[in-house]
Amino acid sequence: MATRDLPALARIAEAASDAARREILPRFRDVDVEIKKDGSPVTEADRAAERAIREVLRQATPEIAILGEEYGAEGAGGRCWLVDPIDGTIAFSRGLPLFGTLISLLEDDVPQLGLIDLHALGERTVGWRGGGVRCNGEPVRVSQRAELGSAIVSHGDAYGFEAFGEKDAFVSLARDLRMFRGYTDCFGHALVLRGGVDAMIDLSLNAWDAAPTQVLIEEAGGRCVTLRRDRSDYPLGLVFGSPPLVERLLGYLEDAAP
Repeated sequence: MATRDLPALARIAEAASDAARREILPRFRDVDVEIKKDGSPVTEADRAAERAIREVLRQATPEIAILGEEYGAEGAGGRCWLVDPIDGTIAFSRGLPLFGTLISLLEDDVPQLGLIDLHALGERTVGWRGGGVRCNGEPVRVSQRAELGSAIVSHGDAYGFEAFGEKDAFVSLARDLRMFRGYTDCFGHALVLRGGVDAMIDLSLNAWDAAPTQVLIEEAGGRCVTLRRDRSDYPLGLVFGSPPLVERLLGYLEDAAP
């Protein structure tokens, strides 16, 4: 993939996210919730937003495959868009504005660009390999804090740690860290990208949850370590943020091998 392609593809991702916003915000705090087979919630806003995203991507880049949370795979090839129309559906369904749209582009399974769009907060973070990261047009950088004692470390839900085989790590982190806070989902990821939160551990993720952060954190001057488990659902975990803190946090995990 030529680097010069990525800014144009990022603009396409932004246009797709604009289309998602038009479906999501009118339904915010006015939508019914269903429960999927895996126990996670879904709403018509999730489905409508993914349909809108796919339409934009399909028209602009018909040669690129699409894989989304709600409607699965479409097309084939070395390039693939990953789509999570509403990351943080629990927050969305309960009227909390801490949700967003995730779009990323993979080439041969390696993330090349990522977008995190917090629609209700009006904060869009986007970047690509070699292009840095911007939030609403302004460059952002990951924290470089080195001491855990003064760091804000965010985490995903406790049940994600348990499902990932890391329940003891959650207990130890909650005991040892003064500011271990549950800024979860893409909201927490965006806070790390702009340096407000120093690092984060988020376990039990799917590829569309992880891919934007995998590329954006590194482009914003941080470190992102991907952990994998042999399971069909939610097989990925991320430890990311300030490089020295990531190294310290990995020490809490029983199996920190990538």
